[in-house]
Amino acid sequence: MTDISKLGEFGLIRHLTDNIKIKNESTIKGVGDDCAVLHYPDSEVLVTTDMLMEGVHFDLTYIDMQHLGYKSAMVNISDIFAMNGTPRQLTVSLALSKRFKVEDLKQFYSGLRLACDKWGVDIVGGDTTSSYTGLAISITCIGEARKEDIVYRNGAKDTDLICVTGDLGAAYMGLQLLEREKSVYYQQVDEARKKNDKRALESLKDFQPDFAGKEYLLQRQLQAEARGDIIARFRELNIHPTAMMDISDGLSSELMHICKESNCGCRVYEKNIPIDYQTAVMAEELNMNVTTCALNGGEDYELLFTVPIGDHEKIEQMDGVKLIGHITRPELGQMLVTRDNQEFELKAQGWNPLADK
Repeated sequence: MTDISKLGEFGLIRHLTDNIKIKNESTIKGVGDDCAVLHYPDSEVLVTTDMLMEGVHFDLTYIDMQHLGYKSAMVNISDIFAMNGTPRQLTVSLALSKRFKVEDLKQFYSGLRLACDKWGVDIVGGDTTSSYTGLAISITCIGEARKEDIVYRNGAKDTDLICVTGDLGAAYMGLQLLEREKSVYYQQVDEARKKNDKRALESLKDFQPDFAGKEYLLQRQLQAEARGDIIARFRELNIHPTAMMDISDGLSSELMHICKESNCGCRVYEKNIPIDYQTAVMAEELNMNVTTCALNGGEDYELLFTVPIGDHEKIEQMDGVKLIGHITRPELGQMLVTRDNQEFELKAQGWNPLADK
């Protein structure tokens, strides 16, 4: 393993980026100068930034550096798609503690590049520095869209249809599964240490978590996918959403954002919320309400969007898109209609990174 200090900051940057090939005409200059140089003559520029902190947003006990790099890029790329834009460039800044080696960073960049190559995004710069508290990741994604194509959160209108892509709650169930198996492992370690059982401690080096039959949940948690395929389909079918977000903090929270920004209400039907079979099984195992998980789990990175009611037939042509409700007048509130036709007010119970722990 190679210490980062042997390469130095600029040596590390060269080591990680020296064979990156530029894909976009808007990228005039990428990595290697004081600034990246970009050119967008006829488009609006979209910019989004996310910061990911070890111990808050990810746990290196159960995500490897390659998957972490892939997910870090995808969650930013997803924000560009959520504006109906096209991602073009990405910068990545890292704060690293001394426990990380050059090989760890190569794995991280391998994941980054897989995500960027999938959607034709250029890595054009960033920064590295030291950290005393683990790994911190800050990524900025830059995209473009024609002014008339951009979709904001504030365009939903009364009678618009509410749609989501994919299925919901699986990423949250994947996190619960990982946390459960981590807890099982550390319980066994604690018991072996209390008994001073060296043989048991040695055997735990080969500990195998129980993930059988739940691979999809792990994939949804560890390998987030931005839904650029849906944006392409919009263009094929001439669909222009009136409002859109990606689902990072939970369906309830995101839908309430749209309602607030658009000054409207909504009706969402529990029976229409798309839930994968593995999600339902895992929720039952953990004695959790699966609808609550789908509404509030977060990290799905699916698209939540509204369209005019006249687009109903077009939406029916889209594989992997589910109509879950409709927009109403603001005085009718933001309601969940249960399977037995009871109505409950939606609550924003999604993940809040700034909440007191």
